[in-house]
Amino acid sequence: MSRSATAATNAIREMRDFLFANATDYDAASAGFSWPETAEFNFALEWFDVVAGENPDRPAVQIVDADLSLHAWTYGELSARSDQVANWLTGLGISRGDHVIVMLGNMIELWEVMLAITKIGAVSIPTSTLLSASDLAYRIEHGRARTVVTLGSLASRLEGVDVLRIGVGDDIPAGWERFADSHAAATLFEPDAATPASDTALLYFTSGTTSRPKLVQHTHVSYPIGHLSTMWWLGVRPDDVHLNISSPGWAKHAWSSFYSPFLAEATVFVYNYDRFDANTLMQVMDTHRVSTFCAPPTVWRMLIQADLGRLAHPPRELVGAGEPLNPEVIERVQGAWGGTIRDGFGQTEMTACIGNSPGQPIKIGSMGRPLPGYPVVLLDPVTGQVTDDEGEIALDLSQPPLGLMAGYYDDPQKTAESRTGGFHHTGDIATRDADGYLTYVGRADDVFKASDYKISPFELESVLLEHDLVVEAAVIPSPDPTRLAVPKAYVCLRPDSTDAEADAARAIFAYAHDRLSSHLWVRIIEFVPELPKTISGKIRRVELRAREEARVKEGDETGQHRDRDYR
Repeated sequence: MSRSATAATNAIREMRDFLFANATDYDAASAGFSWPETAEFNFALEWFDVVAGENPDRPAVQIVDADLSLHAWTYGELSARSDQVANWLTGLGISRGDHVIVMLGNMIELWEVMLAITKIGAVSIPTSTLLSASDLAYRIEHGRARTVVTLGSLASRLEGVDVLRIGVGDDIPAGWERFADSHAAATLFEPDAATPASDTALLYFTSGTTSRPKLVQHTHVSYPIGHLSTMWWLGVRPDDVHLNISSPGWAKHAWSSFYSPFLAEATVFVYNYDRFDANTLMQVMDTHRVSTFCAPPTVWRMLIQADLGRLAHPPRELVGAGEPLNPEVIERVQGAWGGTIRDGFGQTEMTACIGNSPGQPIKIGSMGRPLPGYPVVLLDPVTGQVTDDEGEIALDLSQPPLGLMAGYYDDPQKTAESRTGGFHHTGDIATRDADGYLTYVGRADDVFKASDYKISPFELESVLLEHDLVVEAAVIPSPDPTRLAVPKAYVCLRPDSTDAEADAARAIFAYAHDRLSSHLWVRIIEFVPELPKTISGKIRRVELRAREEARVKEGDETGQHRDRDYR
């Protein structure tokens, strides 16, 4: 449905066009940018539909399947289809403020339902299809979801859970609503009221140092408008074909496969491969003229194993995110494609706040400089005072950026803890050089990343400790050339255990696999008589990390049990 631009639409477009005009001028963009202010805003109605009305034939989403077939939808088609889905969902009783878990892969139904939920004024809880039944049950309960939209093939994960079930695809169980029925709904959606900017639009789960993930709360402006900073960092512009390799359910997908390209009036491009193959990926990128490309370090490391020269038309913009890339990868890509992979930094709690921006000098290994609209400071971890050279990355709340979360949902204590002393605390440590470039040092806690997924050691240890054979366990990252790191567990067995180490490892791996989502699986186990501890009894993971790094460097496989050997 074609809709007219509102004051909010015009304010966003004015500032977006300012960023386009200063796409490669860091100083001008930083000095002249200000966050658009609006009391009411609905991204789907007042942005996406307006863009669709102005340029209905502009490509919005293009999906290439594993067989290399292309399916494409225009802004006009997706606008009309999301109107239809919004009417259908409303007919099922979903209304403003209701919480809906969306657990889908990279399929057009994901974009249809996300836009439709926004139009209604309901709340999306994007969720990974990798989640186990217990993880999903926790998210349904903690997220107060009354509806789940997911694949019929994942029905077993919802057994015993009291929610409205909406099935996508084939094999929809009895008692479920069929998403395909939405095609019979009315095609013109009329909202029941204007959408307050401060209303909740999105809830994203994120892992921390506790056994359960926190739930980040974003409003109808914090991500939808806040991703102007991400758009500028990515360098995506009108008519670009933007490929972001990221799985739905994680905030990065919203960053680069939803808000940023749609703000830029670009095309979201998806390649759904069954098994990653660098040569085929480059073939797809060439065929469909991908012009901006964002990928996690794991993918970049796989790409340089192939002949990068196969890509005849490299993207104009190359971006990495998740963790720092080693210089070898950046130099190999630069030599073959001519462009430099630009790093950046942000969290589920915010949009991109630091980055190497297009057209600016890039320092290899650096995350870049604070992006327009973000008052980034470094805080001394001990005193909490602002420091120049090294400290915790924080945001000055005397100038609160629009892209920052409203808080942790239903958890005022955690929200308050993240905002002490007038700053939002990220928990990440960085250094800053004389030119203002920030370089990532590490987490202030023990969280680490493996294949671009954040891993909380405590969460994994809690599962391992439930096994009868395990007395103590400590999880740390084990360096891995492809995934950056994989979870390794140091395990102390019960003193009276008579199991052979191989049998114990097999049993523990199987137990953990049944209770953890696949991206959280422990990949290596080493049995030890005791764990190094402080005087107060806390495990010294720093010592275990050092021990593991030395073992990997020396190539010592003694005592290592790997999950692949027990499948």
